Amino acid sequence: MPSVIVTGGSRGIGAAVCRLAARDGWDVCVNYTSDAVAAAKVVAAVQAAGRQAVAVKADVADPDEVAALFDTAEAALGPITGLVNSAGITGRAAPLAQTDASTIVRTIDINLTGTLLCCREFARRIGGPGGGRQTGAIVNLSSAAATLGAPGEFVWYAASKGAIDSLTLGLAKEVGPSGLRVNAVAPGLIETEIHAAAGVPDRVARLSSQVPLGRAGSAEETAEPIVWLLSPAASYVSGAILRVGGGR
Repeated sequence: MPSVIVTGGSRGIGAAVCRLAARDGWDVCVNYTSDAVAAAKVVAAVQAAGRQAVAVKADVADPDEVAALFDTAEAALGPITGLVNSAGITGRAAPLAQTDASTIVRTIDINLTGTLLCCREFARRIGGPGGGRQTGAIVNLSSAAATLGAPGEFVWYAASKGAIDSLTLGLAKEVGPSGLRVNAVAPGLIETEIHAAAGVPDRVARLSSQVPLGRAGSAEETAEPIVWLLSPAASYVSGAILRVGGGR
């Protein structure tokens, strides 16, 4: 059975990916950083759908913890054939000039370095030298902010997501000959707890009128194309950056 690691799988888009992946027949490793209770609820939802699941605490910015994440996932679920890099933070909304250096560094560590380390670990295990041609898929979480820039709010976050786009394009070319596909989904304005965590709980209501479809999206609406990109239905899709932003 196919198995997928979802980083940041205890909340928001990541949790929705876990649930929908289970619906579509995937066993799931739910990665989390601090909220074990939330991760356990996602594991229960996956199991209720008839799939195997395990929750693994790991900081994706730490290479040793990333290696341990994959070890634990493989021991519980068998070979991992899918990876969704959903772990991400913004820090508090503010102009760049008013933002602490620690916020910038931590955002880059989680959003970019963490994605790089997880992609590296996955490529080593499923498509590394001597591994032969195998089938596997990575979906990275970009953001519409990569092209909108998020001025006055999160320009450092936008920069981290622009780098995710570059990573996705380059890695797709690098590992494609091994049979691995790499794509990204770039969500727009999505209703998750990330806005409140950034200190702007009214952000969705304030910006919804800027979306051509006239509303914010849901975590499930974002998770659907992510799970599709993991699937055999997307077998000839690699190096794509799919915007899921209601036209914005």
